[in-house]
Amino acid sequence: MSAEDEKYRAPALTKGLDILELLASASDGLTQVEIGKMLGRTTSEIFRMLVVLSQRGYVELSGDDRYQLTTKLFEVAHRHPPIRRLTAIAGDAMQKLANRINQSIHLCILQGGRLLVVAQVDCPDNNLNSVRLGAQIPIFDSASGRVLAAFMDDAALEHLLTLAGTEAGERRDRFLADLPGVRDVGYCEGPSLTLAGVTNLSAPIFDYTGKAVAAITMPFIHRLNSASHVPVPEARNALLETCRDLSKRMGAGAAVDR
Repeated sequence: MSAEDEKYRAPALTKGLDILELLASASDGLTQVEIGKMLGRTTSEIFRMLVVLSQRGYVELSGDDRYQLTTKLFEVAHRHPPIRRLTAIAGDAMQKLANRINQSIHLCILQGGRLLVVAQVDCPDNNLNSVRLGAQIPIFDSASGRVLAAFMDDAALEHLLTLAGTEAGERRDRFLADLPGVRDVGYCEGPSLTLAGVTNLSAPIFDYTGKAVAAITMPFIHRLNSASHVPVPEARNALLETCRDLSKRMGAGAAVDR
């Protein structure tokens, strides 16, 4: 750590953020002892931080003495004007699209090298494939990640890859190899990398600067013997139409008319 970094240290804040980041990746929560061991902190240090975080509503203690994140971080993030505006204008359009093509869809943004699902709507059908609101998804396994990365400049892409980590290996190489094709056609379409029988369709939403700020993704289920089944090309065109409209409402110009 440089002298400049040392000058602006805030140990208490650092400990609190370490706890939040650790709990964000622990789906079943962690005990006070587990948190201390994983962070290399004493039990008393961790206890004081957990008391404050609990009082502020960021963590809660379950019945089996495990600490878990609440939804407060998610709620705070949505107070940020660009996200609030995006989700506000996208909700109704997404529901209309889901009803029209009879498929569930979700809206993702990038956060810390991963995708964050900030909006999700279900289709009218009894059988559906949806993604949990607030879920964090690795970029290398997703159509949304490919769409958002495809429209980045070299510096932004390099920063994203650094945040996402280098341990992905072949998944990372396949991800990078897909980006030129996604950029050429303006969307991502292909078999799901996590679920058999699902075709992922994803398209970007641009803001007034021309930056791809979000992606709407449709985990397309191939329905059998259903009068309400919409073929992939029709669903894709409807998705692109919706994303173009939302981009214009976010202030994007002629660049979205492709």
